[in-house]
Amino acid sequence: MTLMKSWVESANAVTTDFPLNNLPCGVFSTGDEQPRCGVAIGNFILDISALEAEGLLKLADEPLFDVPFWNELMEAGPEVWADLRAQVTAMLAAGASKRWIIEDHLVPLADATLHMPFLISEYTDFYAGRHHATNVGTMFRGAENALPPNWLHIPIGYNGRASSVVVSGTEVRRPWGQLKSPDMETPIFAPSQRFDIELEMGAIVGQPSELGYPVSVAEADAMIFGYVLLNDWSARDIQAWEYQPLGPFQAKATATSISPWIVMKAALEPFRAATPAREVPLLPHLQEPGPMLYNIALEVGLTPEGGTETVISRTNYAEMYYSAAQQLAHHTTSGCAMNVGDLLGSGTISGPTKESRGSLLELSWGGKEPFAIAGGTRSFIEDNDTLTLRGAALGDGYRIGFGTCTGKVIPALKDPWQRR
Repeated sequence: MTLMKSWVESANAVTTDFPLNNLPCGVFSTGDEQPRCGVAIGNFILDISALEAEGLLKLADEPLFDVPFWNELMEAGPEVWADLRAQVTAMLAAGASKRWIIEDHLVPLADATLHMPFLISEYTDFYAGRHHATNVGTMFRGAENALPPNWLHIPIGYNGRASSVVVSGTEVRRPWGQLKSPDMETPIFAPSQRFDIELEMGAIVGQPSELGYPVSVAEADAMIFGYVLLNDWSARDIQAWEYQPLGPFQAKATATSISPWIVMKAALEPFRAATPAREVPLLPHLQEPGPMLYNIALEVGLTPEGGTETVISRTNYAEMYYSAAQQLAHHTTSGCAMNVGDLLGSGTISGPTKESRGSLLELSWGGKEPFAIAGGTRSFIEDNDTLTLRGAALGDGYRIGFGTCTGKVIPALKDPWQRR
């Protein structure tokens, strides 16, 4: 597919994340106005809530955009999702007859504040990238025991905290927790010294499943509304002490940042990619009927306070071993019901080279090999560092981008029990 031309000139630039081919979903506000739903197009946001209120956009008998989140549209189902894209594409396409009406509902992106784009029901994070799992397993258990016995058979995951999922731009405070190094007899309670990121993609469930009934991989794929960039902040020293025997808990509860734009699955269809060849055949219920990953180029930038950004990692979503559809299908195998607004974290997306590792834990090999940034080095995140995730599927003269997912790490509370 090639670039679809729009009368919004900035949407035709090869550098924009938001051409007419994309039309990602977000929630924005300007000035003192209430947040409302919008679609990004070039350097602007098309006010979807206003278009519906004025009768210029009609998708259902009842309003879908009289609330500041996209869950109502998700609940309406895939046919309505497709209708939205068709109507908005016609409005913004080059030569559109109603341009003079639609133009009044464009808001400069630079003037807008972006908010959480959907109501999060539940959050599940996976450990489904083989390069990451091998690297971490090698560090902690040795190369011969890097992958646990179940890893090649199922996408391993854990239920996280939906309450601490935040939108890009939200500051993240360094957490306190129990820490115990191997040379200590007992743990201490102190701020994390090995705070980290995890470069991930997040899949958003747009259709529910029924309690007691699993879904197939193909059915799971149809349930996914879209994708976001996701940074699962991780306190590695807290994690090392707490994770046996039940896995991550407080180490992952500080915050999970997501990008403010949901790229709908339909925009990513031209970029489908297959999961890798299986070393061990999967059981039938996890086998994919076709390519379920996407070719999405990803990068991470680190900027010290007052300093210059260094891109510390470049990788691709196609490096994953398990797709979001497989993860979602696996989630339902016990009969677990999935809800509209559930968020699935892919797991850290690392590639085969050092430069493609998706966490500082891997980049510094557990802190033993500090890596260079502009003006210094890093092993883990220091106070007032800003981490920025970027991603885009690259087409013929255009890109399907996600914007950025940023977070600045601010110092831990001096007294963790203090109140504002």
